[in-house]
Amino acid sequence: MLGTKKKSGHGGLLELVTIVAVALGLALGIQALIVKPFRIPSESMVPTLAVGQRVLVDRVSFRFSEPDRGDIVVFKPPKGADTDSCGVEHSDRSPCPAPTEERSETNFIKRVVAVGGDRVRIMGGRVFINGRQQDEPYIRPDDQCGICNLPEEITIPKGHFFMMGDNRGESADSREWGPIPEKWMIGKAFVTYWPPGKIGTL
Repeated sequence: MLGTKKKSGHGGLLELVTIVAVALGLALGIQALIVKPFRIPSESMVPTLAVGQRVLVDRVSFRFSEPDRGDIVVFKPPKGADTDSCGVEHSDRSPCPAPTEERSETNFIKRVVAVGGDRVRIMGGRVFINGRQQDEPYIRPDDQCGICNLPEEITIPKGHFFMMGDNRGESADSREWGPIPEKWMIGKAFVTYWPPGKIGTL
């Protein structure tokens, strides 16, 4: 009868290191390909999301479907977002109609308020699409900020999305630097997980 050999300390350590390496690899792979955590850096999404709140971002769904109005999305803005500048000359009574060609490396989080083909204008911090005021119960409106009243319509190009923060008087967004192309989208925020008192779906 053959006796069983005790596992050596060296073999046990190697097994532990392998398990940890595989678990770490899976975690990093999930974050890179499926779900990514994101910390809210500014007041632009108040009252929906507070500074320091954390959300999980679905990186998969936009591979199969386009973002829709109302989605809260993490994305790379145009480089104009770094300097609050538009990609083209335009009236100071209209939102920015086109972004700069280059992409910023900063991650932003905003809400999709208009999609390709929509005609958009802003009054009192509220969005009007194709002449109709949108139902936006989640926003903090403002009729005094410099980009809260832009009565001249622009048309969003196909394959682009107009992004705005819910805190309309405290958000630098597409009003200043234009709609963004779909290829710059990172993913849709779908749940908030920190702090514990704010856990819930978006």
